[in-house]
Amino acid sequence: MSDMRTMASKRKTTSRTTDRIAILGGGNIGRAMASGFASVGGFKPDRIYLTRRQAKELGSFARRGFRVTADNAEAVTNSSTIILAVRPGQLLGLLDGIRESLDPKRHILMSTVTGVSISDIARHLDSTAPIVRVMPNTSVAIGESMTCLAANGRSGRALGAAGTLFDRVGHTLVISEEQMTPATALCACGIAFFLRAIRAASQGGIEIGFHADEALTMAAQTARGAASLLLDGTGHPESEIDKVTTPRGCTIAGLNRMEHEGFSSAMIKGLVTSTEMAASLFKSDK
Repeated sequence: MSDMRTMASKRKTTSRTTDRIAILGGGNIGRAMASGFASVGGFKPDRIYLTRRQAKELGSFARRGFRVTADNAEAVTNSSTIILAVRPGQLLGLLDGIRESLDPKRHILMSTVTGVSISDIARHLDSTAPIVRVMPNTSVAIGESMTCLAANGRSGRALGAAGTLFDRVGHTLVISEEQMTPATALCACGIAFFLRAIRAASQGGIEIGFHADEALTMAAQTARGAASLLLDGTGHPESEIDKVTTPRGCTIAGLNRMEHEGFSSAMIKGLVTSTEMAASLFKSDK
């Protein structure tokens, strides 16, 4: 009778945890993913665990129906997809806390942790659970993330699951794991770079005569239009630029002035610097 109760309990747990997501780390990217999965990703909030040491800081998510807890092991036990979303320096302690709760046959791990390889995670866990690296950005909250994915040869099924999940909240691209650190700079850090460019454009708009709210709307919508020309068509940035530059015109005059001031060079240098920093954030436990 005892064995029958145990088997029934296991069946109940498996059914209950199917398709639940545990986001371990309720920081900015963790909260953005939770919001995106619930608002545009098709998941009900009660199918998403969100953890943080100070769980009370996630009160707004608890009120919306998310399963908020400070207990990472609880979240893992009651979920099938586990997303690691903490800072590099916090990762090893988190892995120590969930090791005994992991079931390689049931769990898929997805890591957003900057600079940490699949082998680093697998070695520390001493587990055969499939692991995928995912690098979304904060626009995942509104279903507009550019998410890069990488896996090793043993994680094909998990890579497919990650693609299916993150395609719900934006666009995905499978890359080699060696490219994940540069992808962090271009896509995750890149959100801040493009926002700073929009902010600069809006400040320029104020200087040439628009109110602050008008200038910001005009700059942001213009940036959206520029991105859409590339994402929805077959154009290249330079071919689209050529369409709005005429001999002795105001557009080319402005572009040339910005290039003289180092606009493109500054963007490139910023990306290189972020890549170098991302590569140095984690110290493995080799």
